[in-house]
Amino acid sequence: MQTQRVALQPAHVLHQRDYRDSSRIVELFCPDHGRLSVVARGVRGARKSAAGRAALLQAFRPLLVSFSGRAEMKTLTAVEAGGPVVTLRGDRLYSALYLNELLVRLLHRHDPHPELYALYIDSLQQLADTEVLDLVLRSFEYQLLEALGYGFDLASDGMIGEPLREDGWYNFHAEHGLVEQRFAQSGVPAFSGADLLALQRQEFSPAVRDTAKRLMREALSGHLGERPLHSRSLFQNALRRSGATPS
Repeated sequence: MQTQRVALQPAHVLHQRDYRDSSRIVELFCPDHGRLSVVARGVRGARKSAAGRAALLQAFRPLLVSFSGRAEMKTLTAVEAGGPVVTLRGDRLYSALYLNELLVRLLHRHDPHPELYALYIDSLQQLADTEVLDLVLRSFEYQLLEALGYGFDLASDGMIGEPLREDGWYNFHAEHGLVEQRFAQSGVPAFSGADLLALQRQEFSPAVRDTAKRLMREALSGHLGERPLHSRSLFQNALRRSGATPS
């Protein structure tokens, strides 16, 4: 197998963990290489060079990375800043960590998604700038599913192709998307046609925002599996410590 060498590829860090004595395994997201794992050697320790390199490898900072290797896991050979870090605190930080976790859990390795990379950068900036964080998250979730081939139409019945009815009620099916509910079933979420059509028109009343949250949670659950999202647990624990009620 030929050694792959890539130089100065735009990237963001999605996750990292310690590896051996002085290294880390870093999950990167690149426009032309998708999600990939690299070994960053010599980034843990007392040396000034290690501290400087480790400081660059932080989430939400645009990077330019170089890597090489024959195996699936590459070796990071160089890294430099590709722009200023996006400053995120509190709810904004937890929301951004949620985006990172979705990408780690749902993206296949080495599957390029340049349009999704652009969406990710834009979403981070929106989280930093807006007060309405949930709308940024819902938009990202919906477009992520679309990019991965799991998208669905918000305005039509996925089973029969007819437009949604304002007075109808709909269930989400992983295979078809939104399908009209024939009879109520315990434990199966149902969504108001009026709310779904308002969501499609981007008319975000409190009821529509709640519908969007429940719908996207249902749409993502089949792809995420049963393992809980770590970022969601962090957020809920932070809310409990502050005395607020988790959403």
